[in-house]
Amino acid sequence: KAFVQNTLNKYKPKKLIIFSRDELKQFEMSKNFSHPRLRFFIGDIRDYGRLIQAFKGVDYVIHAAALKQIDTCEYNPFEAIKTNIIGAQNIINASIERNIKKVIALSTDKASSPINLYGATKLASDKLFIAANYHRGSTGEKFSVVRYGNVFNSRGSVVPVFLNKVKTGEKFEITDPKMTRFNITLDEGVNFVGKGLEIMEGGELFVPKLSSFNITDL
Repeated sequence: KAFVQNTLNKYKPKKLIIFSRDELKQFEMSKNFSHPRLRFFIGDIRDYGRLIQAFKGVDYVIHAAALKQIDTCEYNPFEAIKTNIIGAQNIINASIERNIKKVIALSTDKASSPINLYGATKLASDKLFIAANYHRGSTGEKFSVVRYGNVFNSRGSVVPVFLNKVKTGEKFEITDPKMTRFNITLDEGVNFVGKGLEIMEGGELFVPKLSSFNITDL
């Protein structure tokens, strides 16, 4: 939502497509945005044929789709692989097929030396996007990755979880008192993706220098 708002405010896209499989979120989002150039496509990155259809005439792709909940990925490992790895390759193949100019994929700090399946799938995805610059041939599509940390107060992140526990009086559950998180605001994240898209030459893995905090301090 923040990226869409930023893009519509700063630029004048001929068309901006939201591609996702959740019709309820799309319906709710469409009520908040009444821009004439905004389009909503129902689809799944696991479906290569639908991607080919959706990418027709598209110049730039920002890939943010993923299964991200650590526990969900651990209990449904191949589902995470189908979305986070096979889905990533589908994005790459469809982008080459449709001659997309630039593709930037969103990654996570958990992809660095991963210890859980979510991080491992995102590491594999990152490597696929970087390698795509070599196997695309001479067609000129560019692929890069943005890897950042915890988007402060975003949906599903630790801040709203803790705030909700304060309201309900539940105990805080943390993995380890020594754990730290890299922190980035929503606006910083949006701007970082936009800057990466602007300056990318293909093959970069952009990592911002971020402040960190200890989970017990939070």
